[in-house]
Amino acid sequence: MTIIEYTKGWHEVARDTYAYLQPRGQWGYSNAGFVVSDEQCLLVDTLFSLDLTEQMLSSLRADILGQRSIDFLVNTHNNGDHCYGNQLVTGATIISSSATAIDVAHDDPELLKGTLESASQLGSLGAYFQHCFGDFDFSGITVTAPTSTFTGELVVAVGTREVRLIELGPAHTVGDIVAFVPDVATLFAGDLLFVDGTPILWAGPFSNWIRACNVMVGLQPHRVVPGHGPVTDVKGIGRVRDYLEYVYSESLSRYEAGVEPFDAALDIDLGIFVTWNDNERLALNVAMAYHEFDPQRFGTPGALEAFTIMANYREAKS
Repeated sequence: MTIIEYTKGWHEVARDTYAYLQPRGQWGYSNAGFVVSDEQCLLVDTLFSLDLTEQMLSSLRADILGQRSIDFLVNTHNNGDHCYGNQLVTGATIISSSATAIDVAHDDPELLKGTLESASQLGSLGAYFQHCFGDFDFSGITVTAPTSTFTGELVVAVGTREVRLIELGPAHTVGDIVAFVPDVATLFAGDLLFVDGTPILWAGPFSNWIRACNVMVGLQPHRVVPGHGPVTDVKGIGRVRDYLEYVYSESLSRYEAGVEPFDAALDIDLGIFVTWNDNERLALNVAMAYHEFDPQRFGTPGALEAFTIMANYREAKS
C-alpha cells in the first residue's frame, strides 16, 4: 500500500509536517523533512550536493516556507547525502549528536570527488564508484559542521510544537538520531530506515540497530519518513528489523561452519530481500557481522575495502 505518492519533491505527510522524497532512494538519493509552527521551522537533513540541496530549498521557499527563515537544521547522521548541503541553510542552528558532529567536522568531500575523477584507473572498484556516485557533482562543498550537539535525547521547541531528537546509534553510523514529532505521530528516521533499499552497517553492531528498530516501533508513529525510499509506517520498520536479524543469523551459522565472510555473503539466499536496491551491501554487512563474532581476526573494513567488497560481490552476482 502506498501511503504517500513516491515522487520527487515535497509532500505533506501530516499537518504542517513535510517530507522531501528522491526516488528511487538508491546510493545518494536521500530524503529530508520539514516541520513548521507559527513563525519557526525545522529542517531535517540536507542533500548530497549543492545543486540538489538548492533545488530542495527553492521548492521549499516557493511552496511552503515563504519569507520565513529556517531556524533549526537537524543532521540525522554524518553521511554526506544528509549533510553536504548544510552551508546553504544560513542562520540556522545545526543540531546533531555529539558523535555525528565529530565525524562531519573531519569529513572531506574532495576525497570522494577525487576518487570519482580517478575512477577509470581503479578497474572494477572505479566502475562501482561511478555506479554509486557518478550522478553527483561534489564541487563547491564547504563542510559545515553542527553548531549544537547532544547525547541521549533533546527536545527542540519549534514554535508551539515539540520535536524529539533521540540518539539511537551507533548502528548505521556512530551517531544516528531520529526526529519524532509527537503531535502528528510522524517519525523522520534518517538512515536507520531504508525502504525498498538495503540497509548498510558502517558502524554497527547489529544488536544496536535492531534495538533502534524496536525503539522506533515503540514510538507508535503513524507516518515514517525513511532516509531512503517511500514513506511508510511501522511495518516498514519491521521489514528492516527482519533483514538485520536474518543477515546476522545467516552470517553466524556460516561463521560457526568456518566459511570466510565473502564466501558466506555469496552463499546467503536473500530471498524476499533480493529485490531491494543496492543488495550488494549484504557483503559488507556480513563482513561487519564477522567482525562482531571475532574482532581480533576480522577487522572493520575501511572505506575503500568496504566498497571493494561490495563491488566484488556485485560483479560475482552479475
